[in-house]
Amino acid sequence: MLTYLIQRLLQGVIVIFLVSLLTFIVMQLAPGDPVRLLVGEAYVTPEQLDAIRDKWGLNDPWYIQYWTWITNLAQGDLGTSIIRQGVPISDMVREAAGMTLRLNILSFVIATCIAIPVGVTAAIKRYSWFDYGSMLGSTLGVAVPNYWIGLMAIVIFSVQLGWLPPYGADSLKGYILPVIVLAIEEMAALARLTRGATIEVMSQDFVTTARAKGLAPKLVIVRHVVRNALLPVITIIGYRIAFILSGTIVVETVFAWPGLGRLFYNSIQSHDFQVVQAIVILLTVIVVVMNILTDLTYAFIDPRVRVR
Repeated sequence: MLTYLIQRLLQGVIVIFLVSLLTFIVMQLAPGDPVRLLVGEAYVTPEQLDAIRDKWGLNDPWYIQYWTWITNLAQGDLGTSIIRQGVPISDMVREAAGMTLRLNILSFVIATCIAIPVGVTAAIKRYSWFDYGSMLGSTLGVAVPNYWIGLMAIVIFSVQLGWLPPYGADSLKGYILPVIVLAIEEMAALARLTRGATIEVMSQDFVTTARAKGLAPKLVIVRHVVRNALLPVITIIGYRIAFILSGTIVVETVFAWPGLGRLFYNSIQSHDFQVVQAIVILLTVIVVVMNILTDLTYAFIDPRVRVR
């Protein structure tokens, strides 16, 4: 088990290194000059521009810039934003990540509480109108882009009806539309997965045996079917949690939500490369850690994973 853990940790370190290097190279190749955006419309001489670039190390070769950045990152220093001078990137990311996490937790709890009962009920009432209707709704939820749902929600509930604010997080009402839009996609995926897992478990021999023993149908469903059907669902939920911070870029942009996704988008537009790189590394670390934890759980349950 220890050898398997060391192998997975080494793989995770390699993945983080490759992602950081690729992200840095892409940012270097991106068009535009962050120094020009920094000075704006002010008149500056070429000498002053070179002085600013020297201050931020932008005149150094790319490999020196990368080494400086990665060594500071290893020490926990994410650097300072070029556009928002004097503001540590760690503070910017921490504030934005809190808003994104709050939004995702609410949507994920709502989606889970609705999708799992719907999926189980659809499997029990297979080929019924409820089954067809719920699966049609889940198919639309997966197929329709969330940005389109968000725009339509703004047009209907904000512009035409005036019930909810179209953007911002100044009040509790500002949470409603983005939370619902995020929950729709999660509900659609989880409902379909729960239905499929429940149908598969219901055909197993131990369920047939439980029914043959004379157990009440509700007890069979609760004790045997649902508990076993939730195993693959919980696994998928673990993987979804790994992407919980990175999956809201579009929704946060549509609703002008002050979260990590919007910060990432605005940083790309303003060529604030340090912020972009910090966000990418943060999301990569979260995904790698969650994948390692999931793999370790499988390895603990099934020793064959460690052998492979």
